[in-house]
Amino acid sequence: MTNKPTLEKSLKLPQVVFMGLAWMTPMIFFTVYGVAFEAAGGMMAAAYIIAFVAIFFTAFSYSRMVKAYPISGSAYTYTKKSIHPKAGFLVGWALLLDYVFSPIIAILTFGIFMHTEFPAVPVFVWIIIMNIVLVVVNVVGIKSAARISSLSVLIQIAFIALFCGLIVKDILAGDTQAASLFSLSPFFGNEGSLSAVFTGASLICFCFLGFDAVTTMSEETIDADKTVSKAIFLIVLIAAVMYIAISYLTQVAFPDFTFANPDNAAYSLVQLVGGNLLSSIFIMVLIIATFTQGVSSVTSVSRFLYALGRESILPEKLFTSLHPKYRTPAANIIFVGIISFAAVFFNLDTAVTFVSFGALTAFTFVNLSVIAHYFIKQKQRSFKCTLLYLLFPLIGAGFICWLLTLLNKQTLLYGVIWLVVGFIYLGIRTMWLSAKVKQAAEINQTEKTLLDNLTK
Repeated sequence: MTNKPTLEKSLKLPQVVFMGLAWMTPMIFFTVYGVAFEAAGGMMAAAYIIAFVAIFFTAFSYSRMVKAYPISGSAYTYTKKSIHPKAGFLVGWALLLDYVFSPIIAILTFGIFMHTEFPAVPVFVWIIIMNIVLVVVNVVGIKSAARISSLSVLIQIAFIALFCGLIVKDILAGDTQAASLFSLSPFFGNEGSLSAVFTGASLICFCFLGFDAVTTMSEETIDADKTVSKAIFLIVLIAAVMYIAISYLTQVAFPDFTFANPDNAAYSLVQLVGGNLLSSIFIMVLIIATFTQGVSSVTSVSRFLYALGRESILPEKLFTSLHPKYRTPAANIIFVGIISFAAVFFNLDTAVTFVSFGALTAFTFVNLSVIAHYFIKQKQRSFKCTLLYLLFPLIGAGFICWLLTLLNKQTLLYGVIWLVVGFIYLGIRTMWLSAKVKQAAEINQTEKTLLDNLTK
């Protein structure tokens, strides 16, 4: 009898942090710059601070739940064990939109960037190439994925540091509109109203998505309850420092910066700071960042499918199988690769809306899971615990629910339809499993009757 292979615990804190940052993609600041700038009325530094505070409460809830349940499954597992199995299924089904469409976004973005650099090669060719590479890298093992993610994140941080350094140099040399390096105008200026700042914050909250994905790697992380919890806060904090620093410096140096097209506003800003050379480096770093976002997102979704298979929500035999040598969910990775070929038929806006609906739904229930697990079930109700396990998650859930209401009606409609399909699937799956159990019981009873007759 051979032992069934299990996921290998090999990840340490730095690797988990890099995987989360790779999924988040620090360069996302530039990809959403134009839209975020307009939404926040130019007050991006203030908007990022508000977004960080809002996300902090949900990040805290994730850190508490991963301590309670340090296993793969993320929000699905937390909701199922803390609230109710059907609520857990609802969250798990919604999360499928987030995790399945995340690789599609990365692959599609990579194809668009590469086609821009090499117009003779069609987008679908780059999509196919990247898909194959992502599958191979993830099948070989999570350590290889972590190494690639670490290198990419370091390159992105280096570019951001170079970008900020050039702005500081120009400010100190008097080559910008800034009178001084230090100013409160990015936080309390009159350029934008308070409502615009909050609107911008609701949009750029999505720049922090990724801290939650590391919870799917809990079973491959050493001392997961402590390591993943620390990683969540580090990921959010590192991202906040980078985003706020870039926003502050650009607002101080170029308070009158304008652009005609939000889609290429960041490219115009980079050119303004560093000319054509920095712009070329910028495109190269964006391509690298998009590729490693794909690596990290495939890692996350394959582990999430593994958890759903183990819970018999998805066919167990397929989704819980592991590669005998690499001990990775190879079948899940290949399955995700097949689905990701759909990037050929999707546009970015549609994919992003699906990810947003799934992520925000999961965030809401993770906050509620903290209340259910710690405050209600474990009755931790001291003054400190009331703050941590009731007030904090309520603030997090309230803000996330508000963000959900800001999604367009079509997105909400598609999300509800997806959930309805999920419940239909759950009903069919439950009936099938019940029939299977009943059939097995009948067979056992028949065999027992025959055996009794033979022994008489």
